[in-house]
Amino acid sequence: IDEALIEERIGPRTRAIVVVHYAGVVCEMDPILAIAKRHGLVVIEDAAQALLSTYHGRHAGSLGDLGTLSFHETKNIIAGEGGALLVNRPDWVQRAEVIREKGTNRSQFFRGQVDKYTWCDVGSSFLPGELTAAFLSAQLDEMDQITARRHSLWDRYHNAFAPLEAHERVRRPRWPTHCQHNAHMYYLLLPNEQMRAHLIAWLKEDDIHAVFHYVSLHQSAYGAQFHDKRAPELPRTVEASDTLVRLPLWIGLEEVQERVIDRVSQFFRRDAP
Repeated sequence: IDEALIEERIGPRTRAIVVVHYAGVVCEMDPILAIAKRHGLVVIEDAAQALLSTYHGRHAGSLGDLGTLSFHETKNIIAGEGGALLVNRPDWVQRAEVIREKGTNRSQFFRGQVDKYTWCDVGSSFLPGELTAAFLSAQLDEMDQITARRHSLWDRYHNAFAPLEAHERVRRPRWPTHCQHNAHMYYLLLPNEQMRAHLIAWLKEDDIHAVFHYVSLHQSAYGAQFHDKRAPELPRTVEASDTLVRLPLWIGLEEVQERVIDRVSQFFRRDAP
């Protein structure tokens, strides 16, 4: 997100600014929060990929009015599925609890705050099952060690591909010095979409599963319905969508990571002009 472009897009129907901390790198939250304050807007952080990432020492998800975390199997700390809503406004806590509890005040009843529970609002069943919660609890107990191992894998990739970037074959991830990422993913940006497809196919021949990431939202079948055609074409979004490739990064990769690095390096040696 380019925070310098947000304010000019605010209109009479704008109610919130939703920021996405992509790859565990937190957006420039201080200017974004200042913009929101000037216009009376809510700030919602999509911190699904950013558990333990920080911005000026403050944790992702704790900076806006609301934050969301994901514990999907592809994230750093997992429960298979599920996530968490971080409610940073005390006046919203009670309603969030009611919505989580099928629209009822059941939690207040269990705490003895009301003599019966009843339906109070919209809601659904957002509570995790006991097995899911137990699995997640064990992960949370080890999250510092898990994050440290991921950083070790991430750093190994980053150091190995420095020569490729120096020769302008790829671009490696970058992040502001006042942000600490959580090593959620390691990606490379290639010169064009065709080369990315060739690299993915090349790695697949050796049973290495590398993927591109998102189709840009405004170009998706659903998002196109709502994208303002008068808006800028979002060239950086499109470029990243077309050229980004994610390399394998998971706990246990240590034993085979060197093979991944070698195969990527071989691809660019083979493809050198």
